[in-house]
Formats: sequence, structure tokens, C-alpha cells
Amino acid sequence: MTVKAVHLELVSNLSTEAFLAAFNRFVARRGLPVSVYSDCGTNFVGASKKLFDLANNPKTQEQLSSTFTCDWQFNPSSAPHFGGILEAAVRSTKRLLVRVVGNQVLILEELSTELCRKESALKSRPLTPSSNDPNDLE
Repeated sequence: MTVKAVHLELVSNLSTEAFLAAFNRFVARRGLPVSVYSDCGTNFVGASKKLFDLANNPKTQEQLSSTFTCDWQFNPSSAPHFGGILEAAVRSTKRLLVRVVGNQVLILEELSTELCRKESALKSRPLTPSSNDPNDLE
């Protein structure tokens, strides 16, 4: 992984349909990713199968462009340590939410706003440690 970015999306439940709707919003805003990495959650596996069936269906295949491909990579089962960078982003998001929201009950719009703020905070962090030398421009 050479580029790290965080996209937080509020969904109503953990179903395949809810994930596909969130993924559709993601693609509309950010573009189709070359690769998707996820754990083996049932909503992710179900979405992968539905998208694979859609892409390989002869009726819809002519409507899809062959130049846009997206590879879906799953972590091995019972191996959450394979998604270390992903799990670190989840941990950081949870930590920020707990510090700001605490025990408050938020309505949908407030929670969506907080997620956008946390996404912005997570994306503003440097990818690599900065040098202590003020003359080091790299």
C-alpha cells in the first residue's frame, strides 16, 4: 500500500445491500478503486459475489467498460493481523469518536457530520514521520 486514505460512511445496518449502497456513494465521490482490501465479513463477501455476478452477466457485461477493473482482496479467515493498517484506522476512528461524542446520543445528521470531521482529521496526519532537521525539505 503506497497511498493511505480514510473514507467513513454511515450505514443503517451491516447488510450486503447497505454496503453496496455505501460503496456506490464512495465510487461516485472518489472514483472506482483499483483494489479493495477487507476482512471476510459477510456483507463484504456477499457484495463481492454480487458485483462479480453483475460483471460476468452477459446481459450487463456490454454496459460495463472493460477498462475499469476492481480487484477485491480478502484477509485470510481468522487472521485480523493481516489488515494491520486497516485496523489501525478503525482504532483511530473509534478513539476520536469516543473522545468527542462520549455517551451522547446523536441524531443521524450529527453523527454523519462527526464522521466527516473524523475523516478529515485522519487524512491530515502525515504518512511518514517528519524529520527533526528544519533544513530537511524531504
